[in-house]
Amino acid sequence: MMWFRLALALGMPVARARQEIDSHEFCYWMAYYRLEPWGERVADMRHGIAVATLANINRNTEARPQAYMPADFIPWLEGNRNASTGTEPVLLDELGAQSQLIKAAVFGCRQP
Repeated sequence: MMWFRLALALGMPVARARQEIDSHEFCYWMAYYRLEPWGERVADMRHGIAVATLANINRNTEARPQAYMPADFIPWLEGNRNASTGTEPVLLDELGAQSQLIKAAVFGCRQP
């Protein structure tokens, strides 16, 4: 996986990166990544910090006494499923009704 991250960061295909970077330099890149990680996951965390700061500045402390955390604004984190609403998913027994519910939630369509 590190080859993909490094190639993406250097703006070259993985095959070219493997040809041009020897194992000695690759070890240095791995060490550097442990000190200063890069990539989309890091960018998402950085963005989560900024959004959490903004949300905390503007939050009503009486309505929401606990502070927002950066992870609250990163939807792909496993712990964030249903965290925004605090509810369990709605599962209907009838497949047609479940499809209509999803359609209404995604597209704003009214159910017949």
